[in-house]
Amino acid sequence: MPTAEPLDDVDVRLLLALREEPRATVVALAERVGLSRNTVQARLAKLEPRLGSFERRIDPSTLGYPLTAFITVQVTQQHLDRLADALAEIPEVVEVFGLTGESDLLVRVVATDADQLYRIAGRVLDTPGVERTHFSLAMRTLVEYRLTPLLADKLRPDAE
Repeated sequence: MPTAEPLDDVDVRLLLALREEPRATVVALAERVGLSRNTVQARLAKLEPRLGSFERRIDPSTLGYPLTAFITVQVTQQHLDRLADALAEIPEVVEVFGLTGESDLLVRVVATDADQLYRIAGRVLDTPGVERTHFSLAMRTLVEYRLTPLLADKLRPDAE
């Protein structure tokens, strides 16, 4: 996985300010972090392509998909690229991670109900290159996706 250029303290302060006030104007952000409007505008333009997908902020349950499940998949290695493409064609597949260890992939799926989860699991299992799957239903999110503690840690004087 390629690594992005590390964020500096100014970028981190801007991201934390945006975390607190996502709709803040450039002028408000500039005042908050103690920089000129032009500097903030330039930094935001440079950061924007690195911030990732807006889609991460959308809760699937607001789209009618209240169930989340994880499928670990063992695959035939020579089929990995085609398998990834096939999984990307399943609308309910929201993320796929390559893993080390006994399983090769971790597939996050969302569904409207148990019947749909069953159909999705079958579709994944029927994909050429899939040798075995294990299916787990997420019962509750205990820690939401977050990066604020990492951002705050970057500003600590003793952080590397």
